[in-house]
Amino acid sequence: MKTVHAMIPAHALDAARRALERHAVLGMTVAEVLGPGNGQRTVQRGQVLRDVFAPCLRLEAIVHDELVDRVLDEIAGAVHPEGRLWVTPVDTVLRVRTGERGEDAV
Repeated sequence: MKTVHAMIPAHALDAARRALERHAVLGMTVAEVLGPGNGQRTVQRGQVLRDVFAPCLRLEAIVHDELVDRVLDEIAGAVHPEGRLWVTPVDTVLRVRTGERGEDAV
């Protein structure tokens, strides 16, 4: 199992969610975060500043190994041209309510 992480603009959330649902990935976590800025310059108190951080969403979903590449391609296509995606390994998952572990808990 892997966790697919996506930093995306807020307007791309529905498209990313639909991309995950096409592969029966229904559980996901979404949080509002500050991510990489777009480098635009702003003037604040007469001083020119470069935006380092910009508001965006961080989406995370645990995905079965065989679906990772397809899910990445789907999300990338859905949020193009904005966003960043990365994958991290998941050693184990425990669903506390039922006691299920591993693949059954996803």
